[in-house]
Amino acid sequence: MKKKKRVYFTLEALGADDVRVLGSFNDWSARPLKQAKDGLWKTWTTLEPGVYEYRFQVDGDWQNAPEAEVFENPYGGQNCVERVS
Repeated sequence: MKKKKRVYFTLEALGADDVRVLGSFNDWSARPLKQAKDGLWKTWTTLEPGVYEYRFQVDGDWQNAPEAEVFENPYGGQNCVERVS
C-alpha cells in the first residue's frame, strides 16, 4: 500500500467570495477553500503517490494556479497538474 501524503491547495483570489478546487483526486467535485488571515484561500487533502489534474473555481469562473504545471484539456482549456511522490 502506498503511503498517502498531505497536499495543500492555495490560491490568491483578492475580492473573491467563494473559491473551490475540483480535480481528478475528488472526481471533479467542488471542495471549498477557506480564506486565511493572510488573504490566501487554502485547503488540503491526503493523496496517494500519482499524477492528478485540478482547477480552481473562483466565484464560479475557472482559474489555474499561477505556479502550477499546466496542459491542454479536451475542452479547449488547461488543467493544472499535481505530482505526488
